[in-house]
Amino acid sequence: MATSASNYKKTYPISWEQLHRDSKALAWRLLGHDPFKGIIAITRGGLVPAAIIARELDIHLVDTICISSYNWKDKKGNAEMLKTFEGDGEGWLLIDDLVDTGRTAQIVREMVPKAHFATVYAKPAGRPAVDTYITEVSQDTWILFPWDTESQFVTPLVGQDKK
Repeated sequence: MATSASNYKKTYPISWEQLHRDSKALAWRLLGHDPFKGIIAITRGGLVPAAIIARELDIHLVDTICISSYNWKDKKGNAEMLKTFEGDGEGWLLIDDLVDTGRTAQIVREMVPKAHFATVYAKPAGRPAVDTYITEVSQDTWILFPWDTESQFVTPLVGQDKK
């Protein structure tokens, strides 16, 4: 099922500081689990949270699964697998920034069914695909991650055109 920008009614901007806090909160939640052999980051979105969680859990072995299924606000019809992971994931922690529809999560779950899957953010449709998450957002919200934004001047409200 393809989803386009018109399906998103809200935008939720995430700052670098908030992403760091939320990723650290995810690490706290994961502390109660048996130690993980390593982390598998789902690229590209899972790279930054994986780095933060690796530091907080003192994990030095980090690998990746590279899959491409998004292009800005439009979701591609098919996910493109760019790099896989050897093994069933037993003892590994699988990290991504977000689970949205669950389509990418389903593909990765089939590859590493025994990994513990954690995301920082989760939407209702994809939430059942992950084991642990921190923040739930509505399905009609586009999460704007800090690597997709830049700071710029904004005209004060009194200077903006009134519509």
